[in-house]
Formats: sequence, C-alpha cells, structure tokens
Amino acid sequence: MKKIKLIIGFVVAFLITTIFIQSCASAKEVIANKSGAQLWGENCIRCHNTPSPVDFNDKQWKTIGLHMQDRANLTKDEAGKIVAFLQSAN
Repeated sequence: MKKIKLIIGFVVAFLITTIFIQSCASAKEVIANKSGAQLWGENCIRCHNTPSPVDFNDKQWKTIGLHMQDRANLTKDEAGKIVAFLQSAN
C-alpha cells in the first residue's frame, strides 16, 4: 500500500511539474507574439505616465529603451519592440 501511494505521489509531482513548465513556455510565446504597441501599453504605464512618442527622437528612444530594459526587467526583444514602435510613431 505504501508503495502504491509513493508511486502515485511521484506521478502527481511529475504531472504538476510538466504542466508548470508548459505554462511557462506558453507565457513566453504569448509575450513573443505581442507587438511593440501592446508591450508599451502593458509595461510602461505600470510605473509612470507614458510619454508621447513625439516627445523624443529615435536616438533618445533607443537610450531610454536601454535604460528601461534594465529598470522594468524587460527582455532585449521586448525593449526592442517597444523602441521600434515609439520610433515609428514619432
């Protein structure tokens, strides 16, 4: 009886781990499929009012993007998409 409970425990732990890993991969795919505009709207407003894209030139947006990548814990891809969106709209 103890052996069966142990096996069931291992199977349950394995299934939970598998589901967790798959959900993490799915979340990464969802983020990867988002546009720069979506990422800008979802991330930048968390901490401050978002400036208008016309407030800064392309070079300034690039510098701001590098700074905010670190401050907002964005991936390089996310920051790049946001900067590209802001540069295209200024």
